[in-house]
Amino acid sequence: MEANASPYIEEAAHDGYGSEYDEDGHPKRKGTWITASAHILTAVIGSGVLSLTWAIAQLGWIAGPVVLMLFSFITLYTSFLLTDCYKSPHPLHGTRNRTYRTMVKNILGGSQYHYCGLAQYINQIGAGIGYTITASISMVAVKRSNCYHKNGHEAACHVTNYPYMLIFAIIEIILSQIPDLHELSLLSALAAVMSFGYASIGIGLSIAKVAGESHARTSITGVTIGVDVTSSQKLWNTFTALGNIAFAYNFSSVIVEIQDTLKSSKPENREMKVAATTSVAITTFFYLLCGIVGYAAFGNDAPGNFLTGFGFYEPFWLVDIGNIFIAVHLVGAYQVFSQPVFSLVENWAKERWPQSSFMAKEHHIKIPLVGTLRMNFLRLIWRTVYVIFSAVIAVIFPFFNSILGLLGALVFWPLTVHFPTQMYLVQAKVPKFSMIWLLLKLLSGFCLLVSFVAAAGSIEGIVKELKVYQPFKS
Repeated sequence: MEANASPYIEEAAHDGYGSEYDEDGHPKRKGTWITASAHILTAVIGSGVLSLTWAIAQLGWIAGPVVLMLFSFITLYTSFLLTDCYKSPHPLHGTRNRTYRTMVKNILGGSQYHYCGLAQYINQIGAGIGYTITASISMVAVKRSNCYHKNGHEAACHVTNYPYMLIFAIIEIILSQIPDLHELSLLSALAAVMSFGYASIGIGLSIAKVAGESHARTSITGVTIGVDVTSSQKLWNTFTALGNIAFAYNFSSVIVEIQDTLKSSKPENREMKVAATTSVAITTFFYLLCGIVGYAAFGNDAPGNFLTGFGFYEPFWLVDIGNIFIAVHLVGAYQVFSQPVFSLVENWAKERWPQSSFMAKEHHIKIPLVGTLRMNFLRLIWRTVYVIFSAVIAVIFPFFNSILGLLGALVFWPLTVHFPTQMYLVQAKVPKFSMIWLLLKLLSGFCLLVSFVAAAGSIEGIVKELKVYQPFKS
């Protein structure tokens, strides 16, 4: 299948809607493919990159990179299909679909719309929970590395994650008052820089580990049955690894909202394809380096979070910087994934009670050296409650690899494959049983199977970890 297969001719869009508003009455969009790329990189290079070394270790030298590349191609192709559905019934001259759910409602309608909403919001809520867990792990790693550096490697530097989950939640409560995704460009750019920073540090430490020590034990098929794991553990870990890799490419649920930030002086679908191609190419390059070099460094004993696997010793400062970068990046990524959830409830409340000043009135607060902050009582209360909820769930289920695998399994098929292919088939009026129709149906069926087995492996992992989990212990 050609990634840019489309019956539509991409012609230049005419931008003649005035200087302040676009044709839909929305304040004029100012985004470019560069800002869209930053949003995508912020969303996609998150906690998922940290589990790739472990995932490659479960799959081995051949299957690991092949699966990772396969997921990257699938994600890129289906994102192209989504970009052509941003406007309907024609990708250049149709009506804007400003959110993923609106797109599904206008093109597929009916029960598909409700199913999409369920999948999308499970994904976005789950991402916030996963990011809370991961950020706290990185904060704890900084605390422990400094403890070992100060007190020696034999010191009992046990640190609990829970206070750091609270710190992360407080930061997100403050940042969640940023009204919408259109005002997050600077935060996304900072988060994208952080993601490159910690991925590069992890790659550098892995290379140093490979060069400075005897080679770790690796194999063509990954962890060895009878040596590292039992046959059942190998099977379940392989399934979980598929979910971890799927989660690592988890940005389909916000791609429509990101496309809605692009200015209309150029065709949005063309600009978004450039942004998606750039972002997925950069992401895959870093993922392959992290996974392959990390596996070479750790071998079949690869840790779940490869940046905390270098021990908490020297060079402690470099490991600290890497983990600080992770925490800063996830602060931004949390907002990118949470904004659609915030908007869902707020828009519903404003439509339900349009005359309520509590719901709709904006209060402008001047903050020295920062500027004017728009404050709304509904936004303040609802978003605070939401952040607290995600933090509480993270405290209850702090299982890194299994949670990431389950999230990836639950949302990969519906959001990354099913809805994009179905909407494309409907909007492009692809004839049933044509070659393109058959290939897209085969792709969807294959990815559904992958999601099932990944979910099974992750659930098995969560059940196993719950048996030995002791809450509020370090």
